[in-house]
Amino acid sequence: MDVFASTEGPESDGHEQVVFCQDKQTGLKAIIAIYSTALGPGLGGTRFYPYATEAEALHDVLDLSRGMAYKNALAGLDLGGGKAVIWGDPEQIKTEPLLRAYGRFVESLNGRYYTACDVGTYVADMDVIARETRYVTGRSVEHGGAGDSSVLTAWGVFQGMRAAAEHAWCSPTLAGRRVGVAGLGKVGKHLVGHLVDDGASVVATDVSEAALAWVRQTHPQVDLVSDATALVSSDIDVYAPCALGGALDDTTVPALRASVVVGAANNQLAHPGIEKVLADRGILYAPDYVVNAGGVIQVADEIEGFNFERAKLRATRIYDTTRQILRLADAEGVPPAVAADRLAERRMAEVGRLRSIHLR
Repeated sequence: MDVFASTEGPESDGHEQVVFCQDKQTGLKAIIAIYSTALGPGLGGTRFYPYATEAEALHDVLDLSRGMAYKNALAGLDLGGGKAVIWGDPEQIKTEPLLRAYGRFVESLNGRYYTACDVGTYVADMDVIARETRYVTGRSVEHGGAGDSSVLTAWGVFQGMRAAAEHAWCSPTLAGRRVGVAGLGKVGKHLVGHLVDDGASVVATDVSEAALAWVRQTHPQVDLVSDATALVSSDIDVYAPCALGGALDDTTVPALRASVVVGAANNQLAHPGIEKVLADRGILYAPDYVVNAGGVIQVADEIEGFNFERAKLRATRIYDTTRQILRLADAEGVPPAVAADRLAERRMAEVGRLRSIHLR
């Protein structure tokens, strides 16, 4: 096994530590990035993906780890931001030895980084990784974990949507509103259920025929459209991107008929400046990393010993955080995404400063 660690460099973007990991026998190539431990150990999932180049993998892990620092800060967690990527096709190279080798590298960081599931990794993988390291969350119920984190991710998004509805229409409910959900994966399915229960009218789309069949059977009152383009141009009050990142781009935003955007997808803003285009069009955007934090709240709760009701209560507070950010944005005359960043940075600075008070 080889470990190459760097704390500075032209692409490190202020990260505390970036670790390149390689185990030739298993084919493991991984990068672990720790953006900040100001609030506590870095927590973020492990993404297993066939990047075209190492540079692409590095760019992704740096971007994602920074995002986790801000997400964890605004979720009220005493955890910093970290992320890891394993470079390769999980369908081709994922094995028990490779995952366990990766676990050894996580353990070598002595608790500076906690890992969890992400794209290409699952609860069962975390159980394997945990055979080599203590610093794993998102484990199976059989091993004391929380299991599927999509449950509280969807609950948190729904709370963020309620806060946005209150800000836009002076009532914290989606009853009587038409909500467009793009993506009916694990999170999208739960979100549709919450919306239907709240009295919303729902229109949805997904690229998977199986997902469409599920919603036809489970929620026949939900309208379906052919694709995300059709959904965006539909007569909707709220747009909820719950699939791929980059959903809010230079094509989507000008065509969007919704006046509120709240969704589960990560990295919804396709590039810097889109948040201002949304604001200029009068569209209220609840930052994705604020409202979709229910999943990280759920897996973080495992560190204490998982209690679902405690974790759900913490995820419910996403309503309060979203409301605070939207009010701050109005008060400071900035888009909500900027207000959210400022609030996260303030907490990291103010609470992180306390680490300088040394205890015996």
